[in-house]
Amino acid sequence: MEWNEKLQLIIDYVENHLQRKEEPVDNEEIARMAECSFGFFQKVFSYMNGISFAEYIRSRKLTLAGYDLKSTNLKVIEISYKYGYDSPTSFTKAFQSFHGVSPKEARNPNVALKVTPKMQIMESQNYSWKLEQKDGFRLVGKRITVSCNDNMHFKRIPEFWNECQRNGIFARLVSMDCGNPQGLFGVFGAYDEGLNEMEYSIMVLSDQNLPQGFTEMQIPNTTWAVFDCKGSVPQAIQKGWKYLNEEWLVKYPFQHAECPEMEWYSSGNIYDDDYLSQIWIPIIEEE
Repeated sequence: MEWNEKLQLIIDYVENHLQRKEEPVDNEEIARMAECSFGFFQKVFSYMNGISFAEYIRSRKLTLAGYDLKSTNLKVIEISYKYGYDSPTSFTKAFQSFHGVSPKEARNPNVALKVTPKMQIMESQNYSWKLEQKDGFRLVGKRITVSCNDNMHFKRIPEFWNECQRNGIFARLVSMDCGNPQGLFGVFGAYDEGLNEMEYSIMVLSDQNLPQGFTEMQIPNTTWAVFDCKGSVPQAIQKGWKYLNEEWLVKYPFQHAECPEMEWYSSGNIYDDDYLSQIWIPIIEEE
């Protein structure tokens, strides 16, 4: 399930607890729905919406409390306990700070109150992405060193793929693939800042013996931000990287895990408009 879907379910859960069940929001349940730690969920929520999760809930509580004061005869003490405040005094202070008027003044028909509406997570986005926790796995394949000067890697990497198809390496890797689903990885290895060069490998997940002339890499247990790129390659994957570097990394500055970034290419016709490739970014889930 993608983040947008998870966040909308969590928002619906919050509203159900505030308006219907009138119960406190359970942080452990939210962590379960988000499939990550509650602390990490809070960080994602803040990045995506420009407001902390705690502030959003507080704003929704005080918005609903304003509705209650306008439309019911509930006493201030009843409303304060309904929305989880320890005392009418603490509720009144929070209400005044949010609305600019006291709960008593809010009952005046001529007084307008502030409203924070229920958040609706946009379903459409340029690239769908999700977080996936994956167990460690072993990759086997071929490696080259690529110059990044003048963006040469954008040309050299596709050439490397073509070479592997012509010389039989590609077919050999496919025969060794034990992934589920099957697919080939493009792995970005060590980067030499002085020479502006990096290692790039074409690999598959495999448990077979390492063939002569091939290299292997052990990938540890990691949480990945996985991005779907639809369309023919290499254009689709290059546009995906452009989106990540120019937009996603600015909005979601997650801490990078000690693991290489990777591309994944599904089996199928790489020239189809609906061909699926992915970009995997290793991240650290912070508590």
